[in-house]
Amino acid sequence: MKICVYGAGAVGGMVAAWLARAGHEVSVVARGENLTAIRRDGLKVVSAGKEEVFRVAAESDASRLGPQDYVFVSVKGQSLPEVAAGIGPLLGPGTGVVTAMNGVPWWFFDRLAFGAGRLRLESLDPGGKLSRAMPTDRIVGCVVHLAASTPAPGVVSHNMGTRLILGEPGGRNTARTQRLVDALRAAGFDAEATTFIEKEFWVKLLGNLSFNPVAALTLATADRLIADPHVKAYLVAIMRECLAIGRAVGVDADIDPEARIDMARKLGRFKPSTLQDMEAGKRLELDGLLTGTLEIAAKAGVAAPFIESLCGLARLRAESTGQYP
Repeated sequence: MKICVYGAGAVGGMVAAWLARAGHEVSVVARGENLTAIRRDGLKVVSAGKEEVFRVAAESDASRLGPQDYVFVSVKGQSLPEVAAGIGPLLGPGTGVVTAMNGVPWWFFDRLAFGAGRLRLESLDPGGKLSRAMPTDRIVGCVVHLAASTPAPGVVSHNMGTRLILGEPGGRNTARTQRLVDALRAAGFDAEATTFIEKEFWVKLLGNLSFNPVAALTLATADRLIADPHVKAYLVAIMRECLAIGRAVGVDADIDPEARIDMARKLGRFKPSTLQDMEAGKRLELDGLLTGTLEIAAKAGVAAPFIESLCGLARLRAESTGQYP
């Protein structure tokens, strides 16, 4: 298959590399030092102590790559307007668009019974530009359960996990989803299909919404957040609000906050991605995690004072260092 990965960061780079190893025609859309390194040295992935180098087509202009069978969108939320502006040449009549990102996806309400498909997340998709560029009938949602980082341009360090959960909005899975699941399994991922991808996004959000911004505020790794009883109680309070918001719109994550914290505890001393970005001086991914969740809360009529305070603090912290517009 022809597969393009838009955004060859930690997750996108690993997906591109392993699919290329499995024999697919893989390309990436990248920019800056990352693009230069991939073109010059190949895409490098270090996993289980072994480094592999993959030669993939790398461009900054998607029009040089042509229509694809699938396009993986694996950028941070703040880069989505750039993707919307450039993805057109990659889309043929049957191209699937796979959103492999943290946070609430812009298409979250499109196939939910709540709102009957009439609600849109203005905070994530102002004016509907993303929806027009990447229509919901092309979307395959992908929830990522793996830990990876980019220690240098063109280099991905795979730390643990290979699980990917895929499904089309509203559970209307077609052959498009199963074909991709099969390809990812053959490439070495623990991939599976679900008929309720919105729930899987919410389960992932439960941890990202709490751990990521708090880690960025405190500069503390996840294990330290859990070890401090006051911080842990704050994380639990945020998760309980998140659970209530999801249930109000018909998306029950069906997991206890303590169980979700246990999942993070097993990862040991790790840096959530928002903390990694904070330390690297990159723009922080706050809207998909916090702003979008608060917009859903407002539409559902659910109070979320802990999430509101966290959103305000995280924004101000990032604005102070020029990492939030």
